[in-house]
Parts: sequence; structure tokens; C-alpha cells
Amino acid sequence: MIGILIYILILLIVLALVYWIVNQLPLPPPVKQIAMVVIVVIFAIAMIYLLLPLAGAGPHYNLRP
Repeated sequence: MIGILIYILILLIVLALVYWIVNQLPLPPPVKQIAMVVIVVIFAIAMIYLLLPLAGAGPHYNLRP
């Protein structure tokens, strides 16, 4: 359980850093918006994959060693 929380925290920090970097780059608005959407979609898919086993659905793996 604590491993999942640590993984979520690291994922959040990394994706927030990538989000900030994309904001700082001088990209055209459509490209910047597409990059932001891709980042949010990656985060959402990762969170769903991590939280589904806690809800009792999805791919099951042993949460307790």
C-alpha cells in the first residue's frame, strides 16, 4: 500500500515537472495544448491502473508482501 502511494507521489512530481517545462517552452498554442492533454491523459491512465486493484477490480496483484 505504501509502495503505491510513493509511486503515485513520484509520478505526480515527474508529470508536474514535465507540465511546467511544456509551459515554459515557446511552442505554438495548438502544440502546447496537445502536449498538455497528452500529459493529463497519461496521468489519468496511470492513476486508473494503480487505483483499480484497490477498488477490487482490474488487474490484480498482491498488495501485501
